Amino acid sequence: MNSARILLVDDHELFREGLAGLVNAQPDLAVVGQAGDGLEALKLARDLQPDLIVMDINMPICDGLEATRLIRQALTEVRIVILTVHDKDEKLFAAIKAGANGYLLKDTSSTTFLQGVRGALGGEATLPPRLAASLLEEYARLAGQPGTPSSTTEDPALTPRELEVLDLIATNASNQEIAEQLSISLHTTKSHVRNILSKLHAMNRHHAARLAAQQGLLGNT
Repeated sequence: MNSARILLVDDHELFREGLAGLVNAQPDLAVVGQAGDGLEALKLARDLQPDLIVMDINMPICDGLEATRLIRQALTEVRIVILTVHDKDEKLFAAIKAGANGYLLKDTSSTTFLQGVRGALGGEATLPPRLAASLLEEYARLAGQPGTPSSTTEDPALTPRELEVLDLIATNASNQEIAEQLSISLHTTKSHVRNILSKLHAMNRHHAARLAAQQGLLGNT
């Protein structure tokens, strides 16, 4: 099994090395590079083409939000998770607007951190529960404004295969279980899941299943 390639970006070397040790101890994850500021992160991201970047917000020269914007312009497929001490809604919204796929707090447990990393690699939006609730509330508020298109009325244009995957997501099937049931590779399954979350504007698999139920997308295969 190929390990997911991860780039760590934080200006505190000791903290960064601790994360690297945690990540490298996992059989499915590998740190391929480390950066101490946003500009260095941009260069390494271009050179190394990682699958996921774990990015601090507060850094010298170029902070994490600006680095996220720059990297997102250069590498549209890379996943970016913001790791920070800030438990503030405005920081979350700024990170998502910059192009981040997730947001983790530095005081989280190692188990939660690794779950967040694997979730982001699988196409999910990684968010602490309280901040996830805030984001949903803000999304609902914006969707309710006049002239703002609502995701519940948009046609997500899912393919027949994506609808099959969505049905299995709704049963809480894992990516491996979906792959086995549909006789497709794990890589293809993850790609379908990412596409589904993107088309439904869903933060994670549970959110996707809830939206699918609301829009009558389940059981149509």
